[in-house]
Amino acid sequence: MPNLRIHHQISEINAEQWDRLRGDDYPFLKHAFLNALEQSGCVCEDSGWHPVHLVVEQQGELIAAMPMYLKSHSWGEYVFDWSWQEAWEHAGLEYFPKLVTAIPFTPATGPRILHNTQHLSFETALSIFANAIRELCHEHQFSGWHGLFVEESQLTQYQAQQLMARQDCQYHWFNRDYQDFDHFLHSFTSRKRKNVRKERQRVRQQGIVLTRYEGKKITHQLVDTFFDFYQLTYLKHGHHGHLNKAFFQQLVAVMPEQIVLVMAYHQHKPVAAAWSFKDAETLYGRYWGCDEEFDSLHFETCYYQGIDYCIEHGLKHFDPGAQGEHKIQRGFEPISTWSVHWIEHHEFRQAVARFLGEEREYVEARIDELTTYLPFHQ
Repeated sequence: MPNLRIHHQISEINAEQWDRLRGDDYPFLKHAFLNALEQSGCVCEDSGWHPVHLVVEQQGELIAAMPMYLKSHSWGEYVFDWSWQEAWEHAGLEYFPKLVTAIPFTPATGPRILHNTQHLSFETALSIFANAIRELCHEHQFSGWHGLFVEESQLTQYQAQQLMARQDCQYHWFNRDYQDFDHFLHSFTSRKRKNVRKERQRVRQQGIVLTRYEGKKITHQLVDTFFDFYQLTYLKHGHHGHLNKAFFQQLVAVMPEQIVLVMAYHQHKPVAAAWSFKDAETLYGRYWGCDEEFDSLHFETCYYQGIDYCIEHGLKHFDPGAQGEHKIQRGFEPISTWSVHWIEHHEFRQAVARFLGEEREYVEARIDELTTYLPFHQ
């Protein structure tokens, strides 16, 4: 008989068994990635991300798992529920704590449930976890559970568990068998093509040289330099980044093969950097920072270098991160992203369902409108 358990540290869960459940090399569900978040202290009770990972075991073997966190705030999620919180508090109710299944600080769509296909189906694993979530919310009076950036192909199964779907939008690049960057630009209208070429030319004219580092070539010194830039970017907005240096150093030690670091140099001095992850099909642009401002350098470092990398390595897809309509004119297409939700309070559940229906109409219309701004030939 399967046995459901809760773990408050992912290190309590056998890493080999956890990774064996993964059907692909999506980097953010890797045991090493989630463990680095916890061991570095970026994810812990003090940071408002208290781990309560759910696992299903049978005869001592892990057959299903789902990362989950007890949250005391909504920071680092990128699916915004501030209005929900306000409504709860206006009614004299507590919105926090809440349960969240997500990759902390990572708005990247991907699998959220791991399962051994020989022992149970996705639907069965989801049913076990959904029932456990409802019991936890009821027993401990949590306001609800939120599964963030779930895969669209699994929405029907989530909704079959009475979970409500929420639609949002991001901007992604897709490789349509481009031979090189110029081949990609030939799909643009003439004016838009010239704009991109001018941006790339401005970077070269300012004497900027860009270098990509992967795997073991990412040294501790490079990580230190990148981290300084990363923190400077946050400090410009008056606060520190969510992630610390120990997290990045641990990632380079445990999963260097899935990291791509772009460094920009001016007169042989590093001035900016962009950190990405990759799997067999996708490049995930994640973190950026600089200590000097140069015209168009952000676009080159974070977007054009990523597109170049995808074309050179045959990757099908580039997810450059959340937000940013400025990406559209550079060939990133508006796409739907999805989250799923369980609200414990019956009346609020009905109100949220109505809100999500109205919001979806707006998001779909917005995506249709944004699509008309793409730079491609009609």
